[in-house]
Amino acid sequence: MLTIWGRLNSHNVKKVAWFAVELGLPFERHDVGGQFGMDAAYLAKNPNALIPTIEDDGLILWESNAILRYLAARHGGERFWPADPAARAAADKWMDWQAGYADAQRDAFLNMVRRAPADRDTAAVAASAVRCAKQMAILDRALAQSPWLSGAEFGIGDIPMGVYAHTYFSIDIERPALPYVEDWYARIRARPGYAEQVMIPLT
Repeated sequence: MLTIWGRLNSHNVKKVAWFAVELGLPFERHDVGGQFGMDAAYLAKNPNALIPTIEDDGLILWESNAILRYLAARHGGERFWPADPAARAAADKWMDWQAGYADAQRDAFLNMVRRAPADRDTAAVAASAVRCAKQMAILDRALAQSPWLSGAEFGIGDIPMGVYAHTYFSIDIERPALPYVEDWYARIRARPGYAEQVMIPLT
């Protein structure tokens, strides 16, 4: 059975747990990080002191997008890990693109979710919202050309930004009209694994 270490209010842990559901993989998850801390046994698995980490058939692996690629290649078949390198790359690029988006969203998330109202930096939130809007405009243009970031069907390329989209649409920031992103997000929200593993209260 797949084992996932990491608290579910982490974007990166949500990615892995959601994808495991999409793959139909049974898994057990252990809360690690944040208020749950990290013991010596965990740090022996992941010396970076970050989450998530997985164990699958004896393999210990960390870095969330590397975990997604591994799970897709091992368990996803052609549906999630196509043999055609060009088809894989078309989805894969959005996985790495998400890292830049995460930087744009960080100040808004930390201030609006992790800090008390009296401690929030409103200027930082506003600047972060502008950066998010610029990134989301890129996503909107891409989704105008293709129904999914992975191509004609939902796939691995939709997972990382799918997780961040929940935060983007949940926090109280200024958002421009993004018709294609909004349609994509509505379709993602309808997926049972997303509702179960991603759409939890932001903390």
